[in-house]
Amino acid sequence: MHERRIQAETIPRHVAVIMDGNGRWAERRGLDRVQGHRAGIEAVRATVRAAHELGVRFLTLYAFSTENWSRPKGEVDALMGLLEHYLAAELEELDRNGIRLRAIGRLERLPELARVKLKEALERTRDNSEMTVVFALSYGGRTEIADAARKLARDVESGKLDPEQIDEKTFGAYLYDPEIPDPDLLIRTGGEARVSNFLLWQIAYAELHVTDVMWPDFRKNDLVEAVWDYQQRERRYGLTSAQVQRDGKESEA
Repeated sequence: MHERRIQAETIPRHVAVIMDGNGRWAERRGLDRVQGHRAGIEAVRATVRAAHELGVRFLTLYAFSTENWSRPKGEVDALMGLLEHYLAAELEELDRNGIRLRAIGRLERLPELARVKLKEALERTRDNSEMTVVFALSYGGRTEIADAARKLARDVESGKLDPEQIDEKTFGAYLYDPEIPDPDLLIRTGGEARVSNFLLWQIAYAELHVTDVMWPDFRKNDLVEAVWDYQQRERRYGLTSAQVQRDGKESEA
């Protein structure tokens, strides 16, 4: 446990999580995959609380990908039901703690009841500012970039935007929610070392932390371990160590 050694001044502002391992967790216990997803709800609850306690400002959870729509209908229906259950069960505590809920993805594909519950949660917490929890739902990184390019192209075609003015900042403004800062730390549970089409534009300079812990078993000490690992890194953004150290000293002067 590294909690006592964590430096409050360098807590990552935005932590993103690929919540992997629910199915494998269940299979190893002789359970069906849905029971693994159900167990993962407790990990969501624990991680939100832990991130809030540590002072993380944004927490993005990869809850349902565009590819997940291809899973068996029973599993998809169960996942949508779990989303509805989570929103109903946790909304009171989230709102009480000043946590704002946001969502990114092709939300129009969600079942009607899930969309209604999600809209209610987003509206109720919209003025909260203590922390923001973002659910990536019906989300794919390539899809987000394609959707942004489509909107940008329409503005160019209509004359609202000069093609010569397009830069990274301009393009970023066309993403699903440009107000959300890029992740500082990307955590993947379940031991697989890939980004799985998650926030492809936004994680360009995120620090990666992979843990063998399956998502249903992920708790505060695992988040603390990831944050401690993050704090051991030197974030250079393409610069040399000497430049980073010099700039840091100059900014302190």
